[in-house]
Amino acid sequence: MRFKEILGALSKILSNSIVKSVVIIIAALAVYKIVSYILSARGRRLKKLEKKSRETYLRLVNSIFKYTLFVICFFALLQVNNVNITSMVAGLGIAGIILGVAVQDALKDIIRGFDIISDNYFKVGDLVEYNGIEGKVLELGLKTTKIRDIKNDNIISIPNRNIDAIGIVSNLIYIDIPMPYETPLSEAEKAVDEICAAACKTDNIKKCVYIGVTELGDSAIKYYIKVVLTDNAKKLQSSRDVRRVILDVMAANKIPVPYTQIDVHTK
Repeated sequence: MRFKEILGALSKILSNSIVKSVVIIIAALAVYKIVSYILSARGRRLKKLEKKSRETYLRLVNSIFKYTLFVICFFALLQVNNVNITSMVAGLGIAGIILGVAVQDALKDIIRGFDIISDNYFKVGDLVEYNGIEGKVLELGLKTTKIRDIKNDNIISIPNRNIDAIGIVSNLIYIDIPMPYETPLSEAEKAVDEICAAACKTDNIKKCVYIGVTELGDSAIKYYIKVVLTDNAKKLQSSRDVRRVILDVMAANKIPVPYTQIDVHTK
């Protein structure tokens, strides 16, 4: 009898809508964790895809699964709490039309999210530019793309419908090296060659090439160099490193850094 009493008590507890709701939520969380682990494990086996592409696909699939599971869990919670889903959907009427208009932007985000993946527009780990901000792509979701600003590490969330405003940042840096008019061309170009050689020895710089004279300024001749980076996400620091090399080489060759001067004549 005691066993039957225990079963009866358990049956009453499990028949409670609150308990059922808690069980559904716990089950949904458990399923999400298990599937996320499986996706991560399977993703490591996709050796045919490069790392950035693999991470992008995994994050997108995980995002799709998360939203799908949320919808299923939501309707299951309504069902166990005795909400008639059929009558609720049928009774939406005008509210449904209003809701459809309200979610237009969300649908645009989802569609453009698939466009980003199918067109291989950019991937997780790429450096992109948005509204004057350069950032590394951290996550590509169904609705938004998250980037980390390389200047201050701020996280920025960009709606996928704004993809047209996002540009891919190249792994190139172009830098002007100003030198005084008094420095002979041969000495200046020799110093520029030394700058390129020294720059190639710094971290993250793959190649440095002298392009030529780019401007005859008011107080200096500007020599143009192109720097090729290994990782464009470190672009800001590499730019600082090259400019430091420029100052060191110019100082070693006793070439002064030019600056604007004003000559005042009095009678």
